[in-house]
Amino acid sequence: MIRLENISWKAPAFALEDISFAVPDRSYAVLMGRTGSGKTSLIEIICGLRAPASGRIWLGERDVTDDAPERRGIGYVPQDGALFPTMTVRQQIGFGLRIRRHAPQSILKTVNALAEEMAIDHLLDRKPTGLSGGEKQRVALARALSVTPKVLLMDEPLSSLDEETQASLMQLLKRTQRDHHVTVLHVTHSTREAESMADVRLKMVEGRVVAL
Repeated sequence: MIRLENISWKAPAFALEDISFAVPDRSYAVLMGRTGSGKTSLIEIICGLRAPASGRIWLGERDVTDDAPERRGIGYVPQDGALFPTMTVRQQIGFGLRIRRHAPQSILKTVNALAEEMAIDHLLDRKPTGLSGGEKQRVALARALSVTPKVLLMDEPLSSLDEETQASLMQLLKRTQRDHHVTVLHVTHSTREAESMADVRLKMVEGRVVAL
């Protein structure tokens, strides 16, 4: 479960005000809103990359408001994947495990399994330059899943893709949510994505989040 209680935060151009909502365990939630409405800032607050001015963040039964990002059990796919330009796909997927000091053989096993699941095993020795948008998103998703998160947050994961690639990735994301038993919060401005994918539909309106 993802549960926010009275979250507030201010930026020069907008403010998040008294945001409260819950996403049930192992469900797929889509948060919609116009560009610049604060969706990315909210997802970064949940991740621990920004501190709220007030309010609490619960993941499952844990209050993680004051926890460091790596202690929250979250997999995060930033907008456009944000892959490391100097790393191979193999290194990208294993990054989170390496910084957590997992054994090399364990990292290798996880990387190979996720690469096969995401149909990118033929790209393991490639760097991001030259990969298609869909391939980059698959790499970013594999990287997020490598640390076995209970919660998966995705910021506009389909926005830069053509319609055919979007359709393929939609199927992959729903299958991933089911097979990995994760609770998903997917940020978008697309009504089509929400209608196709969401168990829970939310919308950001004037700094607040409302259920649809």
